Amino acid sequence: MKSLFRTSIFFILALSFVSCVDNSKPNYQYMPNMYETVSYEPYGAYDVFVDEQEAKLPVEGTVSRGWRPYEYENSPEGFAAAKAENTNPLPYTESNLAKGKALYTIYCAVCHGDKGDGKGILVQREKILGIPSYDDAGRAITEGGVYHVQYYGLNAMGSYASQTTIEERWLITHYVMSLKNELLGSPSREFTEENTGAEGQHVDGENLIPAVNAESEIDEGEATTGEGNSNNQQENQN
Repeated sequence: MKSLFRTSIFFILALSFVSCVDNSKPNYQYMPNMYETVSYEPYGAYDVFVDEQEAKLPVEGTVSRGWRPYEYENSPEGFAAAKAENTNPLPYTESNLAKGKALYTIYCAVCHGDKGDGKGILVQREKILGIPSYDDAGRAITEGGVYHVQYYGLNAMGSYASQTTIEERWLITHYVMSLKNELLGSPSREFTEENTGAEGQHVDGENLIPAVNAESEIDEGEATTGEGNSNNQQENQN
């Protein structure tokens, strides 16, 4: 009889504990500081940090993983060299051209126009004037030149290096060159096969390199180092 009574009491207590559970609320935290980290203002002064500032600059000489320095300097000589030497590492496929068109519409068409004739909506409203067409003989644009201008900017056009990735700038370059051909009345460039070259790869400044498998083991403490001019390092920090 006592055993049955004890079992009943235990069952009632267990049932009462289960019935009081509210899944909409968090459980009790016995050590809240293990779950809720202290929030610091990025530019606040705190004794726990070196120099009392929470925001830190990257270690000198390091760059973000996947980023590569751009070897052409921001000068007339660098522009001329990029224009003559640099070529698009991405294959000219139909899908890459479509991606380039979408990016061009976002970043470029407002000034350069949907057709690349320099008659974007801002030009039509006379907010910006003097934008030449892509078929302007005096410009003689090339793939390397188009990428270089996106990277550093030119004249009234600012740099788009912070808004776009390396691959996105090369995709835009493909579309800009296709617009140039249309304006010149040149034959359309033939597409390469979709499975040629770029599937499973990404751009590393100049060449295509295998993309990193998301499931591969990477040492989180490892820093990627590289050499680049001070402008490139400053852009990465910004």
